[in-house]
Amino acid sequence: MGDVLWTPPADVRERSRIGDYLRWLAEHRGLEFADYDALWQWSVTDLDAFWRSIWDYFDVVAHTPPTATLTDPAMPGARWFPGATLNYAENVLRMPGRGDDDPVVIAHGQTRPPVTLTAAELREQVRRVAAGLRRLGVGPGDRVAAYAPNIPETYMLLLATASLGAIFSSCAPEFGTRSVTDRWQQIEPKVLVAVDGYRYGDKPVDRRGEVAAIRAALPSLRHTVGIAYLDPAGVPPQGALSWAELAAPTDQPLAFAPVPFDHPLYVLYSSGTTGLPKPIVHGHGGILLEHLKMLALHHDLGPADRFFWFTTTGWMMWNFLVSGPAVGATIVLFDGNPGHPDLGALWRLAAETGTTYFGTSAPFLLACRKANLVPKEIADLSALHGVGSTGAPLPAEGFTWVYENVGDRLQLQSLSGGTDVCTGFVGGVPLLPVHAGEITCRALGAKVEARSADGTPVIGELGELVITAPMPSMPVGFWNDPDGVRYREAYFEVYPGVWRHGDWITINERGGCVITGRSDATLNRGGVRLGTAEFYSVVEGLDEVVDSVVVHLEDDQGGAGELLLFVVLAEGLELDDELRKKICRELRTALSPRHIPDEIHQVRAVPRTLSAKKLEVPVKKILTGTPVDSAAAKGALANPESLTAFAAFAQRRTPTDNPTRA
Repeated sequence: MGDVLWTPPADVRERSRIGDYLRWLAEHRGLEFADYDALWQWSVTDLDAFWRSIWDYFDVVAHTPPTATLTDPAMPGARWFPGATLNYAENVLRMPGRGDDDPVVIAHGQTRPPVTLTAAELREQVRRVAAGLRRLGVGPGDRVAAYAPNIPETYMLLLATASLGAIFSSCAPEFGTRSVTDRWQQIEPKVLVAVDGYRYGDKPVDRRGEVAAIRAALPSLRHTVGIAYLDPAGVPPQGALSWAELAAPTDQPLAFAPVPFDHPLYVLYSSGTTGLPKPIVHGHGGILLEHLKMLALHHDLGPADRFFWFTTTGWMMWNFLVSGPAVGATIVLFDGNPGHPDLGALWRLAAETGTTYFGTSAPFLLACRKANLVPKEIADLSALHGVGSTGAPLPAEGFTWVYENVGDRLQLQSLSGGTDVCTGFVGGVPLLPVHAGEITCRALGAKVEARSADGTPVIGELGELVITAPMPSMPVGFWNDPDGVRYREAYFEVYPGVWRHGDWITINERGGCVITGRSDATLNRGGVRLGTAEFYSVVEGLDEVVDSVVVHLEDDQGGAGELLLFVVLAEGLELDDELRKKICRELRTALSPRHIPDEIHQVRAVPRTLSAKKLEVPVKKILTGTPVDSAAAKGALANPESLTAFAAFAQRRTPTDNPTRA
């Protein structure tokens, strides 16, 4: 793997937060570490000492101290910090290093003018919203649901809900009714807070009909609160309160319910592309410790930073972003179409807001590259010292594009993790260089390994991504799964006592990682396993190809099976034999002759989730005869109409088809 694109400055230990942490470990624990690898090894072998050091170093605000750090390291069911009571919202709203008048939330969007909140204003709004929720009878354990975008109100609602010991859950307003009710019927919320609509670019999107349908499908609801977002002069739905009524002035003080370390904070959901979305319950303490560690020590964020990640409230990166004030960082929120009026919009936003850390997805960076965008020429990005990429593997050419076109002095951090842990367990760190096409390291406290087919750990070889020691931010459990059966099935069935994540990973000698796609979407021809990410890197590297999806249909008789490639072409282009040959030639050269598709077909769109993940497994199911409605939950898709082309294709195919007609 790749060339070194960035090297830490010589004084990185003096200037970075992880350097300060290393000095603290030496002074307070008598521990010295020569390099990052030694620090990581300690962090995953002495879990007690490492996680207690995070608690102490960040001076976690607790109401009662823990009686131990980790009582039982067995997975699932590890018990962290027993006896401790604390509150996530209290620790976030402490905003270390920030004064009352410092801006801590900067919100931009396409629906209304920008909003800035100071530390004092954020605390005041959370105080009012918490009092409003209390008036509605919300208390510990009750669920509060937000059908709302990435705006300050949603953030205030999360913090206010958490302050009461109640449980938060959000869905982005682009989610369809069915998708929302599939999630919320499982958790039975008491209060719904919903917007009337939003603007996506210059297009108004009215959601009042969806809100009415969601209310009707949730008999557990006692109250609805309407946010007049699309139409500020609009009235709330019948029988609902307005946001202004919820957040009315009050003399009730801001108080924080002391809850146990593993008390539920919020419920996140698996993408729900097949079957009901899994309701993943995260706890106050685990999320707090994990985000303090990741945001400060890995992303190097503190009171001088402005932290942006392009996300919606339907993706765990929103939950990650909004923990920023816990390490003193200002968060930049954006709601709208990232490509409006053009792909330079978010880069100009970064310049306007003084963003120091710009987080986005690999597909966005690759789209900018494809469009020949040079962000540093259209925006002053001199404040930027970090760029984060997640959501899909970022190939080497994506890394090179960032360093050539965004800035050569920043650190690019490609990371991977998931909704299941609400963090990245492999990512970047200020102490290590950046290699093209490579995730820099395994995160502190995350004992990530690659396992071969027989279950042994491997280095330098493709393996199943597993986590072999517990992390505090592993789920408290799944909602309504009292015996933990669904939870065990999801992660611990393949390797008892070991978390299997479902990705292919290669970990090299220096600890760098390459993730090559989902292990359930692997291409396996003649015994050669290939993750789909490498395939897409080659195919979508061609100027003619805008997007693609590849599926391997196994042969029951043990033969090579069929490899089908579907491509979305640039405007005005039609797939012909010339282009087919070119694609095959590129794949043969870059990968192997085994990875030349049997058939290549043109489609108008690749099905993607609302967080932009390709739906390889549902496409494969449709192609093998599963009805569309059973293969994927349309409400969880950004473009559900894209599935019909695959269904039609599956119907047209017959056993007499010639599989080599590509």
